[in-house]
Amino acid sequence: MALKIIGAGYGRTGTKSLQLALEKLGFGQCYHMEALFRNPSDVKYWQNAYQGKKTDWNSLFQNYNSTVDFPSSIYYKELADFYPESKVILTIRDPEKWYDSAYSTIFSFDPGPKLKLRMLFKMPFSSKARNLFKVIMLNDKSLWKKYFEGKFKDKKYTIQKFERHIEEVKSSISKDRLLIFHPKDGWNPLCEFLNVEVPLEPFPNTNTKQNFNSWAKGIVKDIIK
Repeated sequence: MALKIIGAGYGRTGTKSLQLALEKLGFGQCYHMEALFRNPSDVKYWQNAYQGKKTDWNSLFQNYNSTVDFPSSIYYKELADFYPESKVILTIRDPEKWYDSAYSTIFSFDPGPKLKLRMLFKMPFSSKARNLFKVIMLNDKSLWKKYFEGKFKDKKYTIQKFERHIEEVKSSISKDRLLIFHPKDGWNPLCEFLNVEVPLEPFPNTNTKQNFNSWAKGIVKDIIK
């Protein structure tokens, strides 16, 4: 199954809302960071991508029509080249608000000592727990240490990186293939870009900063129970 839509926006730019919107519009399952955590055996594909090796994207995305969020957004160029018929959606947000949200959620997330111990106890007996540990380690290496060069705490640097990414996407992807999208814009620009009808229900608004930790902890609990 070839990807039809590639999300180039960073995590915490409304990617969860976009995932739900794309699924509502009939584009099938959308791959999100949550999918990697819930299916941690996928880590082998992302390890290859991180190491610059050939990645079997078709096997990874065999059940998906679209992908958003980290880690796929940092490989948007490779994916756009591999799936030349796909469209690219760049989710954006006020840089200051994005940084504050990302810092307090995905960068600072800690499941707590009890869940960490439970995962460690499970690892000798569970391939899923072992792969989840690999996902966590790879996320740290590929995203925070390599992509953000270990400087995510430097707000000025990170915001500049965020803004450069937006400009790189604009220059890398042809205008007819790219939608620059703020989730607050709602259904109309998204549906026009994808040539589908506008749903009657409100545009999804989920995964807020306030409920992120409980949502993320719930995922970890589901995986290691």
